[in-house]
Amino acid sequence: MPTLTEQREQVFDSFRKWGYLAADLDPLGLARRISLPELEGDSEEHHAARSFYCGTIGAEFSHIVDAARRRWIQERMEAPPHAPDRAHLLERLASADIFEQFIQARYPGAKRFSLEGSTSLIPFLDETLEAAAGFGGRQVIIGMSHRGRLNVIRHTVGRQAAEIFAGFEDVDPRSVLGAGDVKYHRGATGEYRARNGSDLHIHLVSNPSHLEFVDPVVVGRAYAKQLRLGSPQGKQQVWPIVLHGDGAFAGQGVLAETLNMGSLRAYSVGGTLHVIVNNLIAFTTLPEDLQASPFASDVARRAPIPIFHVNGEDVDAVARVAQMAAEYRATFASDVVVDLVGYRRHGHSEVDDPTITQPVLYRHIKEHPVAWKIYAERCGLDAEPVVKRVREELSAQQKEAGKFAKIPSMRQLPAYWGPFFGGRYKPEFEAPTPVAAEELRAVGELLTQAPAGFHVHAKVKKLLDQRLEMSRGQRPVDYGMAEAMAFATLLRQGVPLRLSGQDSRRGTFNQRHAALVDTETEEQYLPLERMGSAGAWCEIFNSPLSEAAVLGFEYGVSRDYPEALVLWEAQFGDFANGAQVVIDQFIAAGEDKWGLLSGLVMLLPHGYEGQGPEHSSARIERFLHLAARDNFQICQPSDAAQYFHLLRRQALRKWRKPLVVFTPKSMLRHPDASSPIEAFTRAHFRPVQRDHEVANASRILICTGKIGHELRAERKRIGDTTTAILFLDQMYPFPEQDLTEAFAQHPAAREVVWVQEEPANMGALFFVLPRIERLARGVAVLSVKRSASATPATGSAKAHEMEQQTLLTLAFSLGKD
Repeated sequence: MPTLTEQREQVFDSFRKWGYLAADLDPLGLARRISLPELEGDSEEHHAARSFYCGTIGAEFSHIVDAARRRWIQERMEAPPHAPDRAHLLERLASADIFEQFIQARYPGAKRFSLEGSTSLIPFLDETLEAAAGFGGRQVIIGMSHRGRLNVIRHTVGRQAAEIFAGFEDVDPRSVLGAGDVKYHRGATGEYRARNGSDLHIHLVSNPSHLEFVDPVVVGRAYAKQLRLGSPQGKQQVWPIVLHGDGAFAGQGVLAETLNMGSLRAYSVGGTLHVIVNNLIAFTTLPEDLQASPFASDVARRAPIPIFHVNGEDVDAVARVAQMAAEYRATFASDVVVDLVGYRRHGHSEVDDPTITQPVLYRHIKEHPVAWKIYAERCGLDAEPVVKRVREELSAQQKEAGKFAKIPSMRQLPAYWGPFFGGRYKPEFEAPTPVAAEELRAVGELLTQAPAGFHVHAKVKKLLDQRLEMSRGQRPVDYGMAEAMAFATLLRQGVPLRLSGQDSRRGTFNQRHAALVDTETEEQYLPLERMGSAGAWCEIFNSPLSEAAVLGFEYGVSRDYPEALVLWEAQFGDFANGAQVVIDQFIAAGEDKWGLLSGLVMLLPHGYEGQGPEHSSARIERFLHLAARDNFQICQPSDAAQYFHLLRRQALRKWRKPLVVFTPKSMLRHPDASSPIEAFTRAHFRPVQRDHEVANASRILICTGKIGHELRAERKRIGDTTTAILFLDQMYPFPEQDLTEAFAQHPAAREVVWVQEEPANMGALFFVLPRIERLARGVAVLSVKRSASATPATGSAKAHEMEQQTLLTLAFSLGKD
């Protein structure tokens, strides 16, 4: 027979596990509360447990393995709540609602994606920031989609309402012709003064309507800011907060990827606060069509993190959950999810009519009082003085907005962006990239040495011996060593380095070996980590099997560490497909939309080796379709020295643009793509690699990458002495001057032929051909390529060989009499 204490614990354990299913979470009272046999009963213990776990707060924590963390949560859930500052909560709640109503009245029909129905988010964020300040927080990075963004800018970031109203006035539209972004996507910065007297710098991240794709960007930016502050104070002082919609949280995979990264050492930021602003509807879709389980938050149960649900209309409970979530993050350096349940008073946007698809729901919403009126009545507070003051302030701010000549920028970039700039390319932006021979020998010694007693794999030891010879000029330098020397020399010049990707420590093609593995103990040693000077850190990590979240994270790091060389490597180039939203919306368009720069490098293995449709092509055409206004650089270095200088150029010059590099596969160790040591000491990156073997050619072949080396081998095989072969190592910004000068070396040329491995509807053909025609000045311009295809390459190795030989034959015969 169990004792009374044991009986009590049995009852409480059931409520600790399942109580959230029966909690009172929906402000409208329409959501179904799940009743379980384990929660039924009329004993004193049942009533007590029900009061803790089935009120307006529900907590999910039984899935957390760590007993100490579970005990921490249950102690706080079962403790009496502290009395909040209700007057302050009412003031913030009323101000948030009236702000939305004011815009609706003054700018009817304008999209703003109102927060009405979930305005308790504003006091929630207040309490979170207060708690963060108490735990030593000094910077807060916030990411969110469009709903409620203007309200957060006003009340949390602290920008003047006049600045926001200027966006509705849409002054000076000519200043953003072809660029800019809508008001509810732009970022903002400001200061929040906490009650303890400390200031928190708030940074709301710019992002598009692709909802959850801002998640890893926020976390990456927090990671970079924490790196600047060092450990452990960085994680204490920089707090990432991400606000989600319920439909997006349940439906978009990048969120799950980001949650998975939260506990991994390469991406840990000491915990991110995830807040679901839960309207119980997404556009016109109800929860039963959005998710397979009762809660949108259930995807977070895969991680050992707590999930707090709270009824958004119980503002006291909202404040309590904010404090618990912040304290848990500070105590355990863990992610936390808060499901803030409200509703959406209007349609998806203010021009939508939600009664068409949810007539019954919106009859309930129309009759439901606004949150601040409910809270004022419940607390016995007079809200009218607050309402009057807020309306007067907003009216005055609207008048101020009419005086703006331009839409104001609501952000200030950190000082570390001072030396860097974007805009259109100019030759004077270049920086010297050669390295003296003695420096290359020195880094070669360091790169190829392991600690005493470290057992290096025999194959790797042979590779290290060869690399030592390369650094001494005793054998040509291949791609792997060229990259290692670029990294090492940059670190010794004080440039920080971060590289992540799937299996990037070793390299997909066994080419990098940044980490040496002891064959006896599996201890790892990274020579590059020992080379930094002047605070130049080095991080090289294997990433989880994710593209979108990892690339978004690294983009975020590049945004807050512009002086670092930050690289993301795809296992194969076409893996970038899985991160296309990050590429389209952030990397390619960030400068045009938001004026935000990045020096992120994407390494995408590309090359046709007869391995089938997958992993042959990194989809060069997709990047060239996105190229405009010198928004990024698209390059395919033809040899190891070109790759070396390209990486060093990216780090050393102050012109900050993303760099897309199509890296080789079969050519990684090929002698034709290796370079003599002299090419590293005297040369620089050349957008166009000229042909020094043929003078005043009658035909010019232009190409990128591996096919160029095959063309040169074919030319030698057939004894051709009249055809010049040029490598276009930089496709964008298109090097018109370099190509014009290369053409001038062959005034007798009767035709120019673009040669590519890719099918006619892929590769660089569509982009380069009209530009070559313009520069050729009347000389016939032809092209050689595979036939147009729905897939990049054939699945047959023998068919590939036949196609490849046909390309080479046509390249030397097309257009000849």
